[in-house]
Amino acid sequence: MRISIFPLPGAILFPGMQLPLHVFEPRYRSLVKDALARDRRIGMIQPQRAEEGAPLFSVGCLGKIGEVEALDDGRFNLILEGEARFRLTRELDAVTPFRQIEAELLGEEDYPALSPVERAGFEREAKRFADSQGYNVDWEAVTRLDDQSLIDGTSQIVPFDIAAKQALLEAGSINERCELLVQLMQFFGRRDSDEDRVTLQ
Repeated sequence: MRISIFPLPGAILFPGMQLPLHVFEPRYRSLVKDALARDRRIGMIQPQRAEEGAPLFSVGCLGKIGEVEALDDGRFNLILEGEARFRLTRELDAVTPFRQIEAELLGEEDYPALSPVERAGFEREAKRFADSQGYNVDWEAVTRLDDQSLIDGTSQIVPFDIAAKQALLEAGSINERCELLVQLMQFFGRRDSDEDRVTLQ
């Protein structure tokens, strides 16, 4: 299928999750206007480097524009709702100011829920990471989240580099993503002493 894309480094989207976007560049204003006039769908995919025209990673996520606020100066505030991951097959030679690709949608299988050990290990490491980074988190609310909302939601917001975020998006199951998140939180939040780290391996 043909997808108009918003190539934004550091920003990933998962099926079932939401991503708030502030759109101000003229070409991406055109992208939003075009999407609103058609099927309200935009593809989120990371460029491999944070530079103009950089090659794209192979996996992204198709999103549908939900809430949208059109500002007087032409900018948009919107909520993109994740629908399905896709695999890039080729970039198209588009005449539009925004980039377009040909891609195939990836089927999302029903994977088993996290085991109690996986869930507890993730929550412990998440608390350590949040404390080391100075984040304030409502942990009572976190415990009420289902596994997918917890793991995919965390994957979207963690302040990791482009390659790490992409690895999370490409992980084949919620279990693999959970394990990778724990490893990445240990790596990016490492301290002088690692004696109290927890691992699922």
